[in-house]
Amino acid sequence: MEIIPAIDLRGGKVVRLVQGDPARETRYADDPAAVAAEWERRGAGRLHLVDLDGALRGSPANRKALETIFRAIRIPAQVGGGLRDLDAVRAVFDLGGAVAVLGTAAIRDAGFLEAACAAFPARVALGLDARGGMLAVSGWAEATGIRATDLARRAGDLPLHAVIYTDIRRDGMLDGPNLAELGAVAAATRVPVIASGGISSVEDLRALRALEPPGVVGAIIGKALYDGRLTLEAALAAGRS
Repeated sequence: MEIIPAIDLRGGKVVRLVQGDPARETRYADDPAAVAAEWERRGAGRLHLVDLDGALRGSPANRKALETIFRAIRIPAQVGGGLRDLDAVRAVFDLGGAVAVLGTAAIRDAGFLEAACAAFPARVALGLDARGGMLAVSGWAEATGIRATDLARRAGDLPLHAVIYTDIRRDGMLDGPNLAELGAVAAATRVPVIASGGISSVEDLRALRALEPPGVVGAIIGKALYDGRLTLEAALAAGRS
């Protein structure tokens, strides 16, 4: 299972939010490129980059920070936040991103998701961010009536890189992933699933690897790494064993 450190960007800084709430922010670093390079040095094979300002505003807002990150690393990175049209997706790849993570626009417009997958096959990930299994959009500020499992099932025939499932209620809480929902999403689609939200221990990673049916191929970890609750080295070892 691939271990993917997260770098969340707000105002060009590395931050973490609790349950996606902008009022509950912790700033961890002023130099995102240095953070990215450090994760690479310590063994990360991929990074997960989120433009939080872009997610909230509806258009990319941390281009300069992303540029500095891509100049500092050689490993691939997936990028999300505010990617609402094909030009924005293309701009991520032009900067150096390996995968574009689509959430709000893909959920609201199935045609956009299909067009993005057709234009960039296997380079688009579908971001499913949910509370109680129901999807939220616009930086998690707006609830929808769509079940994550339903959209995962409908998107199963698209040439996606992955489905990234984030449990919003667990995000930043360090109380473990939502194994039941992750298992349901993995069972609903043939697309590989990456878990996000609440992962804070080696035991959490082992539980993800043991999920039935199989299909969770990666784990995005943020706050636990930054707070020292879990080391990247221990997480990488758990992902391999």
